[in-house]
Amino acid sequence: MTQHDRMTARRSPGRAPRRAPPTAAGGTWAVVLAGGDGGRLRALTTTASGVAVPKQFCSLRGGASLLEEALQRAAAVAPTERISTVVAAQHADWWCRPLAGLAPENVFVQPQNRGTALGILLAVLNIYERDKHARVVILPADHHVGDEAVLATALGQAVAAVRARPTDILLLGITPDEPDPELGYIVPAEELGDGSAPVAWFVEKPTVRDATALMGRGALWNAFIIAARVTALLDLFDRYDPGLLRRMRFAVRRGRVSADLSTALTDLYVRERSVDFSHDIVQRYGAVFRVLRVPACAWTDLGTVQRVTKTLLAAPRSAVSPDVRAGGFLNLEQQHSAGRAVFANGAMSGGQA
Repeated sequence: MTQHDRMTARRSPGRAPRRAPPTAAGGTWAVVLAGGDGGRLRALTTTASGVAVPKQFCSLRGGASLLEEALQRAAAVAPTERISTVVAAQHADWWCRPLAGLAPENVFVQPQNRGTALGILLAVLNIYERDKHARVVILPADHHVGDEAVLATALGQAVAAVRARPTDILLLGITPDEPDPELGYIVPAEELGDGSAPVAWFVEKPTVRDATALMGRGALWNAFIIAARVTALLDLFDRYDPGLLRRMRFAVRRGRVSADLSTALTDLYVRERSVDFSHDIVQRYGAVFRVLRVPACAWTDLGTVQRVTKTLLAAPRSAVSPDVRAGGFLNLEQQHSAGRAVFANGAMSGGQA
């Protein structure tokens, strides 16, 4: 057995993981979503040998990977024993080492990518089986944040809001500092004070002119950071597709009984269609959500080559590690420099994040 095989066997839910210990009821959990393939950034994340590294396993300038930054973000709201992540089996070469500090039962391995909704549902149901009153904060693993303290404060406020209003599902909206046409916007239904407000509507990738008008109405960047009780999220999935909820619940419980979640999920995922949580669920049931404003914190998602370029130009070098291979991860700055002539003119292929 190779070192990779040993690591994968140790982390894989299919290798008889121990039954998760009971947790205090009503605890706060963090779920880091790290199962995407990063297709839109593939032009930048493909190595000289032709290997496409998913962006969450890359670093901005050679330090911590984006996944590790997200795990640090999660630690601002949840203790280590309640930090979990959703990953894909085919990415095991990249996630085994960064996730070595998490409990094996908190690493939810999808047999294949079926969209963000299935990944979220998988994590939420596993947490629900251990803590039926849990609060969860869901964090994507492809963000860069210049001022983490500002975001950490907002995450704490979101958790407090969910504690006070158990049926709420909160989206964190970042105060925009420019009319960016590559991002999604959340328009609050009413004036935002220090608290949250209902969502009026969503706008995806508006023109610069429309984005400017949206900012004038108080619109916020949609960071796809979510805070809610597990019961509220399960109710939302039940509204969207009761059959999907039933099938995933059966697979999770079957996996817990047999200590073989991997087989249970493989049987399920081969039959399920892909479901994007933002497009297929959030935008359909927008009235269910509330939005909490986050002050400007130099936030960005690194979904395109252009956004990586903008982030590298804006982020002071002192804010990130200058060491090219300090963390052993693919260095986006180095990749960008090596292909500057290609990336500068926007020559890249499309795809899904």
